[in-house]
Amino acid sequence: MNASAPLPRPTLHARLLAEQALSRAAGAPLVAGNAVELLIDGAAHFAAWQAAIDCARTHVFLENYIIADDRVGRALRDALVAAARRGVRVCVIHDWLGNLGNARAAFWLPLRAAGGEVRVYNRLRADSPFGWISRDHRKLVLVDGVWGSLSGVCAAAKWLGDPARGVPPWRDTGLLIRGPALSDLELAFRDSWAGLGAPLNLPVAPVPEAAGAVALRVIATHPQTAGLYRLDQLVAAMAQRTLWLTDAYFVGIPTYVQGLVSAARDGVDVRLLVPGSSNLHAVAALSRAGYRPLLEAGIRVFEWNGSMLHAKTAVADGRWARVGSSNLNLSSWLANLELDAAIDDAGFAGLMAEQYERDLANATEIVLANGRRPRPSGTAPLRPRRAGGSSSRAAAGALRLANTVGAALSNRRVLGPTEGGALLAGGLLLLALAVLAVLLPQLLAWPLALLCGWIGASLLRKRLRLRRRRTPH
Repeated sequence: MNASAPLPRPTLHARLLAEQALSRAAGAPLVAGNAVELLIDGAAHFAAWQAAIDCARTHVFLENYIIADDRVGRALRDALVAAARRGVRVCVIHDWLGNLGNARAAFWLPLRAAGGEVRVYNRLRADSPFGWISRDHRKLVLVDGVWGSLSGVCAAAKWLGDPARGVPPWRDTGLLIRGPALSDLELAFRDSWAGLGAPLNLPVAPVPEAAGAVALRVIATHPQTAGLYRLDQLVAAMAQRTLWLTDAYFVGIPTYVQGLVSAARDGVDVRLLVPGSSNLHAVAALSRAGYRPLLEAGIRVFEWNGSMLHAKTAVADGRWARVGSSNLNLSSWLANLELDAAIDDAGFAGLMAEQYERDLANATEIVLANGRRPRPSGTAPLRPRRAGGSSSRAAAGALRLANTVGAALSNRRVLGPTEGGALLAGGLLLLALAVLAVLLPQLLAWPLALLCGWIGASLLRKRLRLRRRRTPH
């Protein structure tokens, strides 16, 4: 359908209802009048970031999970130093855990000496034993309030691969954005900045004029808000023809998997592209452990054949697309600061669909071992791929064991005959732990005591802080 053609009244009413539902689910309004450019892989991102920073006049806002002390990170830092020396306000946020082992505090000394400001998200704290779970996983660059980029790309050389060793670049996706949506990106950065100290004492940039015809939503999620999760669920429910997903660390929770399964059983062409070899092997094992219900429902699963697939994208019905930093797992949906753009534009969605088909040409389709289905023309070859080494099989087995034992204890579903082995293993494991607790109680008591002591001390410390803040009325 031509996006510019007038819609019949029933169709227009349905579109308005869909826009309202998506806006409410994501907690983000649809902003029209933007120009959006697709960026593929790290080299394109790094060149665009460098060029924009070199032209900055008033300010540069940078927020990224990893800014490494390597040739890519140093080039980016040096560009920021040069901008700060010519009077540009430079503000940087990086994640503490993301940069752990990638760059030391001394890495930022040249930028601070030039007048730049650097803040670190969520350092490990003794009074917050589980606070480290929340991470700033955003990848954002904003320049002068007129140019912006959001992405899945971190500032690290591994995104470029290693040509000398024959390692290809990582596959990743991002956006360049110009137009009114930049105001929402700036508000997202300011919110992150204020959460780490004093608010940004710089006037908010005026809303940019329209730069194109693309409408999009900027979804800046916070821990426990789940805006993108609600949106992903709604898109799975609304898709009519196609829903093509790319994800670096897919760990489907039951509610989202059920949404995908329901769409596939209704005839929607649901596809999932994930890494074939991952930098996080445990997550890859959990992802593979969840393939079977997807495949049994008719969802097509592909594994990337390159070095690492790090993109987080979706495209549905040739009309709607999503690009950003969020993975399809609980960490991104519920625990992290994330940043994504949901784009409602047929032209851009067409570009995303074309890129998806090109990606499938370098992927292997996963099929059930007990039955292959015919391969549609123009798709990647059907070659059964099994999960990797012993660590992958162990993680997948642990997940199946936990799922079966949990179902048996809660009586939430009927168990199948093939799950008898998991019940036997679970029962023997728990009995062994019980015997160990009786014969060698200190072996279990000491770790439990240390954990309880740490949590108790942190709660008391926070109580004292609250008491100090109280002022007499």
